[in-house]
Amino acid sequence: MIESLKHLPRTAVADASALEAQFTDLAPALTARQAAIEAARCLYCYDAPCTRICPTEIDVASFIRNIHDGNINGAAVGILKQNILGGACARVCPTEILCEDACVRNHDEEGRPVKIGLLQRHALDHATFTDHPFQRAPSTGKVIAVVGAGPAGLSCAHRLAMLGNDVVIFEAREKSGGLNEYGIAKYKLPGDFAQREVEFLLSIGGIEVRHGRKLGSNLTLAELHGQYDAVFLGLGLDASRQLGLTGEDAPGLLAAVDYIATLRQAADLTALPVPRRAIVIGAGNTAIDIAVQIKRLGAEDVTLVYRRGFDAMTATHHEQDIAKANYVRMRTWAAPLDVLLDDTGAVRGMRFEETRIDNGRLIGTGAFIEIAADAIFKAIGQNIEPAGLRDAMASQLTRAGDKIQVDANFRTALAGVYAGGDCVAPGQDLTVQAVQHGKLAAHAIHNDINSTAGAAWPT
Repeated sequence: MIESLKHLPRTAVADASALEAQFTDLAPALTARQAAIEAARCLYCYDAPCTRICPTEIDVASFIRNIHDGNINGAAVGILKQNILGGACARVCPTEILCEDACVRNHDEEGRPVKIGLLQRHALDHATFTDHPFQRAPSTGKVIAVVGAGPAGLSCAHRLAMLGNDVVIFEAREKSGGLNEYGIAKYKLPGDFAQREVEFLLSIGGIEVRHGRKLGSNLTLAELHGQYDAVFLGLGLDASRQLGLTGEDAPGLLAAVDYIATLRQAADLTALPVPRRAIVIGAGNTAIDIAVQIKRLGAEDVTLVYRRGFDAMTATHHEQDIAKANYVRMRTWAAPLDVLLDDTGAVRGMRFEETRIDNGRLIGTGAFIEIAADAIFKAIGQNIEPAGLRDAMASQLTRAGDKIQVDANFRTALAGVYAGGDCVAPGQDLTVQAVQHGKLAAHAIHNDINSTAGAAWPT
């Protein structure tokens, strides 16, 4: 139960199977025939702009060629060599602004890029490995601590294990997976996909996960720094930002990520509290995710409100189209002003001031609108959990705004401490980028603690 919404009724849809049907894969999988036809469309470009733009540097043309030749396992290995969480990324990565946008077939005359994301998903969904496809190098005798079992931490741990190191992951939650398990829309990663991917990753060996261990609570950076050969921080962004309005703690107003996490872990979707009318504040993919999911759960009216225009939204046009297809009303040029409460102190709506751009600055126009709602979901971004970096050693980490500053090799200001993923600057807060951070940081850690000239792939 989500405490802030306990006063709301359960979803009006009584049929659990009908609700589950609303949270299957957003895009249907390719059949073998469809995959073969789509793979044949690839021109296997010599300079492969799709590969050059991929954050994890997957050799796209090569894996598509393998699909075309019927070598599904070869295609899968090529993907996993660069992105061990390639299955999740095939489903959640914004391919429409990355590899598929760069595809040479995506031009004015044709305008239909090769379906790279679906082909990647096809390869990984149909690969059949009897054993883990990668073998560990001889043991280095080194043990590295990884804080956070999200995409960055898992990617770092897997690559460190491949290179012959042992790894202990400290994870605050009951399950590993981070954003993939708790923060992605259920219709993007349905069922237990995230856990199956984690189990596959861990099957390489040499990685221990300790759940219920949280930095700043029952774990300190000084403790890890003293006990392990290196520390990697894959903390993610767990603290939701505040609107800064009176009534923000009222029943009916909560962080979108909290509801998404509850939804993803729910055994019975009919038991979830669902507002009849909802407001979503935000402009990113999380805002779209919560708006669409609330609508699919049975909300009659969902309005997503953003203080600027559509072109300034961080959610891609593809994501915006998903919201529109699910009948989410999108209201731009309106900034939150007041939380409106009923006689019991619960949310009954929100007042907004209309906005515009004046000489490059966002200003209020003096015109106001009110939108009625039983619940308001904040999706205005997240920060690092402050308590995690309050101990004496952690407080020495150099920060860039609300994120940890790292160098080109993901080293922090503290010797032996590295960081990657959403918690570092600069970053795009993409799952695929977090995977790349973890992978590259693992090579840097391995080189630094083993004093090797390079970190080549083990044979």
